[in-house]
Amino acid sequence: MDVLKLSRRALALALGVVAAAPAALAETNAGDTAWILTATALVLMMTLPALALFYGGLVQAKNVLSVLSQCVVIACLMSILWLAAGYAIAFGDGGALNSVWGGLEKAFLSGVTAESEVGTLPESVFFMFQMTFAIITPALMVGAYPERVSFGSVLIMSSLWMLLVYAPVCHWVWGGGWLYDMGVRDYAGGLVVHATAGASSLLIAKLLGPRAHFPKDMHPPHSPVFVMIGAGMLWVGWYGFNAGSALTAGTAAGSAMLVTHLSASTAALVWMAIEWVRFGRPGLVGVVTGLVAGLATITPAAGSVGPVGAIVIGALASVVCFYAVTLIRGKLKIDDSLDVFAVHGVGGILGTLIIPALAAVGPMAPGLGGVSVGQQAGVQALGVLAVVAWSLIATAIIYFVTNRIVRFRVKSEQEIEGLDTTSHGERAYHMG
Repeated sequence: MDVLKLSRRALALALGVVAAAPAALAETNAGDTAWILTATALVLMMTLPALALFYGGLVQAKNVLSVLSQCVVIACLMSILWLAAGYAIAFGDGGALNSVWGGLEKAFLSGVTAESEVGTLPESVFFMFQMTFAIITPALMVGAYPERVSFGSVLIMSSLWMLLVYAPVCHWVWGGGWLYDMGVRDYAGGLVVHATAGASSLLIAKLLGPRAHFPKDMHPPHSPVFVMIGAGMLWVGWYGFNAGSALTAGTAAGSAMLVTHLSASTAALVWMAIEWVRFGRPGLVGVVTGLVAGLATITPAAGSVGPVGAIVIGALASVVCFYAVTLIRGKLKIDDSLDVFAVHGVGGILGTLIIPALAAVGPMAPGLGGVSVGQQAGVQALGVLAVVAWSLIATAIIYFVTNRIVRFRVKSEQEIEGLDTTSHGERAYHMG
């Protein structure tokens, strides 16, 4: 989703490539608006209930409500913060600092009216669509530190992180910032969503330390059923995530939806095959983990590859992410509990870097629009390095500031008893 700044109150659609020059502001289109309203609902569904169920099923039964609570409250809190400052930072005009910062001129939607437009959309609809991305990105990070983190610290850290990491990177890539000007391609969030959340999650997991039972006494997911239901809803919601990022109801949306589906399908099958060969049987949790890896990896490339490229991306996603899980858990002993970096971070980075190699492969492949493969590869690599570096630096500062305000890790006895009762005074299941 590449958006070209036209004025201080409007952005025009560039449909997955960097536009050569500003175009005239289009009139609001009812079909485009209807589709993006639908896509907005689909992306919100990805957090509530899809991600909540997916993560909730992966943890122990005594911690499932804590994960659901974090997802729900993050969704509410990020919505208010997006209105207050996030949208302005990401899509405002920062003047002399515009290459890195959108400013606060649009804070609380200042200057936005019922007639304000972004491309062919009412700006209110564009605001809402982008808000769902700002919701799910910090919510993804919940998977890095469940079962051992205090509820208050999650809220403080998520708030600061969205404003200081997500929103600025969003501006760099989509809001007319310096990476946008360089021509970096990130159709729907390989850098903005997955690389930022993945890199930050890995660092937090390292700083926070492993759960008490990691890695010697690992507990299986308490509800593979929840995991499957959540993953299925993520798959459906991802159509809004990727196809909605076209910002129109036209051919670009259709192509993005097609390649999204093919990548996810391929990745699920490949992950299943890897587990079948290595462990002698295919596991349901593994299949849907591969599915999510395929979705994350196609996200930045959804506007830059055709169906053949999507199948290649899906296959590579499962192979690379599977061994990333093994490396991080087994070799590095980092308790990135639900594999946020190994699946989302690695997937988003892989999808971003592979665009130049696959942009012209097979039917319906759009190509690079006259840019050489080498030139685009350099831009993509620079984008990854810059986004990951900023995510790590800012997250380290946010972590230590948060830990000074609220103890980040719960006490050992709370971890043993479970966060559902110690943090929320409730139980997911009552036996007998």
